[in-house]
Amino acid sequence: MAEQKTFYLTTPIYYPSDKLHIGHAYTTVAGDAIARYKRLRGYDVRYLTGTDEHGQKIERKAQEAGKTPQQFVDDIVAGIQDLWKKLDISNEDFIRTTEARHTKVVQDVFERLLAQGDIYKGDYEGWYCTPCESFFLERQLVDGKCPDCGRPVELVKEESYFFRMSKYVDRLLQYYEEHPDFIQPVSRKNEMINNFIKPGLEDLAVSRTTYEWGVKVKSDPKHVVYVWIDALLNYVTALGYGSEDTSLYDRYWPADVHLMSKEIVRFHTIYWPIILMALDLPLPKKVFAHGWLLMKDGKMSKSKGNVVDPVTMIDRYGLDALRYYLLREVPFGADGTFTPESFVERVNSDLANDLGNLLNRTVAMVDKYFDGEVPSFERGVTAFDEAMEEAAEGVYSKVEEAMEKLEFSVALSAIGQFVSRSNKYIDETQPWTLAKDESKRQELASVMSHLVESLRIASILLQPFMTRTPQKIWEQLGIEAGPLTHWDSGREIGSIPGGTKLQKGEPIFPRLDVEQEVAFIAEAMTGGAKPAAITEQPAEGKAAEAEEEVELKEEIGIEDFAKVELRVAQVISCEPVKKADKLLKLQLDLGFEQRQVVSGIAKHYSPEELVGKKVICVTNLKPVKLRGEMSQGMILAASHGNQLTLAAVPDSMPNGAIVK
Repeated sequence: MAEQKTFYLTTPIYYPSDKLHIGHAYTTVAGDAIARYKRLRGYDVRYLTGTDEHGQKIERKAQEAGKTPQQFVDDIVAGIQDLWKKLDISNEDFIRTTEARHTKVVQDVFERLLAQGDIYKGDYEGWYCTPCESFFLERQLVDGKCPDCGRPVELVKEESYFFRMSKYVDRLLQYYEEHPDFIQPVSRKNEMINNFIKPGLEDLAVSRTTYEWGVKVKSDPKHVVYVWIDALLNYVTALGYGSEDTSLYDRYWPADVHLMSKEIVRFHTIYWPIILMALDLPLPKKVFAHGWLLMKDGKMSKSKGNVVDPVTMIDRYGLDALRYYLLREVPFGADGTFTPESFVERVNSDLANDLGNLLNRTVAMVDKYFDGEVPSFERGVTAFDEAMEEAAEGVYSKVEEAMEKLEFSVALSAIGQFVSRSNKYIDETQPWTLAKDESKRQELASVMSHLVESLRIASILLQPFMTRTPQKIWEQLGIEAGPLTHWDSGREIGSIPGGTKLQKGEPIFPRLDVEQEVAFIAEAMTGGAKPAAITEQPAEGKAAEAEEEVELKEEIGIEDFAKVELRVAQVISCEPVKKADKLLKLQLDLGFEQRQVVSGIAKHYSPEELVGKKVICVTNLKPVKLRGEMSQGMILAASHGNQLTLAAVPDSMPNGAIVK
């Protein structure tokens, strides 16, 4: 039997100077999706994250807080670990640079590099950015400020140890050439070569004497080992490199992917490879530097009032809504913008309207037509069935190809297209019509079993990205985590046994009120201050509104009202009316017949969210043509100002039922 393939994946180790925000969660959730995907594919995965806990900034922050540096980082790190649990991060290890398993090896490595001449003592004078823990030459500054974060820098002069970076430049460039996939995306490689290596790579200061909080140089304790050696070594110290037990290092190194945000790619693609070369250790296989998750007004910043707290989002919308949004909204590698509007729209469109609606409709129809039991699966009963089978078989290759490239948004788009195709399959086959014809019983059964299988396949494919939703879908499909939910089991459509009992449950993603939730997120981002757009009206304003004169229509007798026929109808398809931005064309199932109704609700409802919805229809109106389309009735809705809401009907009410 072949030995199980290994996969070692790391995030950057985070700097615990303050509470983490959604930008930090972005990297870690992305890494978690990779780790889960690889486990599902049968790999022995080791996923590492952690914290970089030394440095001048920590020392200053601790002093301001009236704590020792260790107490300060302990408190922050506990919060980070709690956040990872809340995000369902499945890391095998969490490394802290204050741990003995790390600090001892850092000291030993420094002494080795010093002994072999790769490190030497000298004097350093240059510009230092405390928040970034970075030194810069005069020519690297932008308008006299840090080129990475834009903050002020300070001129520093001190004795320091230096690493002979220049010694390894040619070897590093040769490695880039021989390993074209080492730096991803490729644009980052060009940036490193043109901006940092070609202008001349200076020897690197690797110790400090102006603060105490760090790993002491064993042979010269007034020096503290600087971040380049201290922090970067975490990727191997976490595996036991340099310790008595190197079994993990022997098994997992070199790393398959170092994952990080683009602002620290220089350290991982220039400094880290050179350190490894000096130690005669293998280099990681790939460094992937993703873009920033920005706000409308730039990077997240508490001073700008635009920080998004992941805990707030999870508590209100659920973990999977947040994980899905982070991985679906932005092509991984590029910069993307978080907005309250895009979050609410993504949840409503993809999760409530498409995935949630497919589950609700399928379970309801199997319950109605087959007493909740899945019919036995048959292939190719109709051409529509064959098309669904092809879609199911094709989605796997799309998802797997995208995941190998770390293209999460592409993978999720492929799954989303498959879910949309399944919803379209309902409209094509019209189960409500098949159910009226006993001779179509086999076709109806085939539609139901294909829909159930589509949901099973989609739920399997969603496992790397969403940690709770697949299980919720399985519960409603009447299956448990096991053979029917393994990754490869989804390649074959038709695996759920006939007779499996479905369990109708609550909607997995209730539709969000756009205006209300956009306002909530915007308020949360400003730290609780209500945005002007949702400021409550004063009491006298409400009184004035109540006193506004209401114009009532002329009274009618009961005999006049009795002439109006109101019936429950279900929307089976919906599309915009051409050249009419306010009109939608709906096909309604009235139980005894199907009708077309044109309604002016396009500004308030999308076609996708109406399909499957139960409405109240005026069925004895004289037919009229609206923009060239015949309308055979009217659907009821309530309106107030700019708001409009369709009259609600429980799903349990049969199509065609009379409303009295």
